[in-house]
Amino acid sequence: MLFEDKKTIEAIFADSLAHVVTSLEGVDPAAFVAPTIVLERPKSAAHGDFACNVAMQAGKALRQNPRALAERLVAAVLAHPSAAGLIDSAEVAGPGFINLRLSPLVLRSVVRGVLEAGAAFGRAPVPNGRQVLIEFVSANPTGPLHVGHGRQAALGDAFASLFESQGWKVWREFYYNDAGVQIANLAHSVQARARGLKPGDADWPEAAYNGEYIADIARDFIARATVAAKDGQPVTATGEVDDLDAIRRFAVAYLRHEQDIDLQAFGVRFDHYFLESSLYADGRVANTVQALIEAGHTYESEGALWLKSTDYGDDKDRVMRKSDGTYTYFVPDVAYHVSKWDRGYAKVVNVQGTDHHGTIARVRAGLQALGVGIPVGYPDYVLHSMVRVQRDGREVKISKRAGSYVTVRDLIEWSGGAFEGNPTPDQVQRGRDAVRFFLISRKADTEFTFDVDLAIKRNDENPVYYVQYAHARICSVLSAWGGDVAALPGVDLAALDGSAPATQLIKRLAEFPEMLARAADELAPHAVAFYLRDLAGDFHSFYNAERVLVDEEAVRLARLALLAATRQVLANGLAVLGVSAPQRM
Repeated sequence: MLFEDKKTIEAIFADSLAHVVTSLEGVDPAAFVAPTIVLERPKSAAHGDFACNVAMQAGKALRQNPRALAERLVAAVLAHPSAAGLIDSAEVAGPGFINLRLSPLVLRSVVRGVLEAGAAFGRAPVPNGRQVLIEFVSANPTGPLHVGHGRQAALGDAFASLFESQGWKVWREFYYNDAGVQIANLAHSVQARARGLKPGDADWPEAAYNGEYIADIARDFIARATVAAKDGQPVTATGEVDDLDAIRRFAVAYLRHEQDIDLQAFGVRFDHYFLESSLYADGRVANTVQALIEAGHTYESEGALWLKSTDYGDDKDRVMRKSDGTYTYFVPDVAYHVSKWDRGYAKVVNVQGTDHHGTIARVRAGLQALGVGIPVGYPDYVLHSMVRVQRDGREVKISKRAGSYVTVRDLIEWSGGAFEGNPTPDQVQRGRDAVRFFLISRKADTEFTFDVDLAIKRNDENPVYYVQYAHARICSVLSAWGGDVAALPGVDLAALDGSAPATQLIKRLAEFPEMLARAADELAPHAVAFYLRDLAGDFHSFYNAERVLVDEEAVRLARLALLAATRQVLANGLAVLGVSAPQRM
């Protein structure tokens, strides 16, 4: 494949440069440190398939004219035994750039390689022996999932798919903050509703949650309803309005179940749901605090226990245990990450909102202060910016479900075209695809306005429709042909030679494996979305320029093979993003 061919060409250049240097008068080859060979895509296709500026870099170090050095290097490259059948031509441009054109045989091998690899194209052939834990969503069980959680879900799931594509063993984890002040506020909110109070009443708790979902929980609690549990036993309400602990247990179970429904609608799965309360129950929080005390990185002041977090880059020391004996919120976070480390996850990625920025230094300081070998910079954080929702040309800020924000379920239903509830399965699928694609299509740290009106459009303005339509259009052509797609890897592809649209499309297909590897390394799933739009654009250009179902069999089969390869890469890329690849639109 072209990814491997690129590595081969880089090796040819390295060998050829070494050969040229040994032939230069007045140059000591042993003293020369060769620059890294980098092959880049030229901005203009007219300049070839790859460009290399190594002659300009080496020329300066060798005190040689870069263009003259490039000419000698081109001669050596073309004479290299491994260049035959791989490099079609090489020429010097400008002050010393080298432009390469690949052999048509190489380009044909891309199409054949895609068809032979199928769903595995672009993926690492074998596991790399490494594992990564990705924590994402991690919503407090105090309300429905909002669009920020949706962005986390889309990003985290895409990160997981990218790592899996590169041979990592991935563990998806959801951390439930089921302890603390917010859970107490939830219980009091439900209790107030159960007693007949509502937002705005004189006795309504100041810190209460105001969404209609609180009334739903209260109604089911009084009715002694049973809530299914994601893990463990179902929870049945007692109906005792004065039993705040029973209300708390039922409300948490209720909202966890609601969040599970949201995640199912979004097509996101987790390997484990980790409860914050378990860190207290099994003594991890207390043990972590004691370990920090024994390590000498704490002190007491004003009745509170402090962590010397400034010793590890924080802007000020932080309170760990308040004067009332309760712990501040970052302490269980430290204990939780010790758990991740103890479970063998040397690589951890946390996907959180930018409002968690202040937590990073505190958690990392606590982990370093423990002195248990956790590396500096552990864990990795990806912080996403807020998402605004726009519908009918205006920003939408509230939801009937939540009372103060747009929920993930709202967004999925609206984006599928269901505005009055009760969406069909097709509407849920369309909505899920649009929400996932849109939320991934920007860098995580950029603010994003989700345009519902654009998401429901069935034309080229809608980026996810544009990509999915390319896949469906190819399916339609292959269906109209009616032949055996499984036989296409063996057809003669020579008829594709000389077609500029076909060549451009093949080159785009060849970029897929390297693009995936780079996106995983840089935690950049938006690169996959960008790539898919470019690939769809190249396909549409080819399809509009070259008729596929022509009478001449050799031409017809070659073009069908290219379409089948394009369909496969579109499907592979969409799968990484968790977006469907429909056969008809």
